[in-house]
Amino acid sequence: MLQKLAPGLFVCLWATGFIGARLGMPYSEPGTFLAIRFGIAFIVLGLIAFILKAQWPGLKMALHSIAIGSLMHGFYLGAVFWSIDRGMPAGVSAVIVGLQPLLTAILAGWLLKEAITRKHWFGIALGFLGVVLVLAPKIDIADSGINMATIIASVLGMISVTIGTIYQKQVGSLSDLRSGTALQYLGGFIPVAILSLCMETREIQWSGEMIFAMVWAVVILSFLAVFLLMWLIREGSVAKLSTLFFLVPGVAAVMAYFLFGETLVPVQLIGMFLCAVAVGLASHAGTLERDKTPPLAQASDGSK
Repeated sequence: MLQKLAPGLFVCLWATGFIGARLGMPYSEPGTFLAIRFGIAFIVLGLIAFILKAQWPGLKMALHSIAIGSLMHGFYLGAVFWSIDRGMPAGVSAVIVGLQPLLTAILAGWLLKEAITRKHWFGIALGFLGVVLVLAPKIDIADSGINMATIIASVLGMISVTIGTIYQKQVGSLSDLRSGTALQYLGGFIPVAILSLCMETREIQWSGEMIFAMVWAVVILSFLAVFLLMWLIREGSVAKLSTLFFLVPGVAAVMAYFLFGETLVPVQLIGMFLCAVAVGLASHAGTLERDKTPPLAQASDGSK
């Protein structure tokens, strides 16, 4: 039952990240907001892991978890939020990040030996087209902050989360999900804390919306959504999992329609349909090799 419900639930929860960012970003700079979020998540989840007597990894595996977190959380969100804060239209940044399933499929086929079929490649192309259609009405490049720095930051974010996902599949699944995820937030905290210290004022305007956005980001995103993501990575093909991210912009657009009164035009609905078809194609392409031990995992110290 969980295996059937988890993908849809993950997409819905992950999409709320855009809603939370819209509520919280006016009151805090991105690096500062993310540093507080990851710091709280590390402390709370670490305490929960101790209370539940979760097994903590050895030094080598702990360093793996910290590195995974720095890629999947810190560099990814830090780079994307920084580019948007510097003027990059969110829609343009989302299109760049939308290339993640393509890069993931390439790396998964190369590093994890996952079978990537023609149907899967077609699904990726269709999904990317769908994302572009969903975001097209929101892309306004007039007087925007599109420059070499913001483009590089968005591309860095996309590459970071892709490598982090592959890394998690190869190594991260060997550690306890509770303690391993706590250490990942420590890893995520490091790059955004450096960003905050070096490039921001660290001023925060505390308000009801800011507090709500922070609580939502920690509880719903850092705990529920990320735990689902880690579980999905552990259970299946990362190439297929990555195509779920095609659905996120459409779901976020629907949420914004109901919560903030944003418009939904026919071209966006067509894009959402194409994304759904793409995910369906990718999820039924090829067979899932669950019992194959990832190459890097065989070389690890086995600490848990």
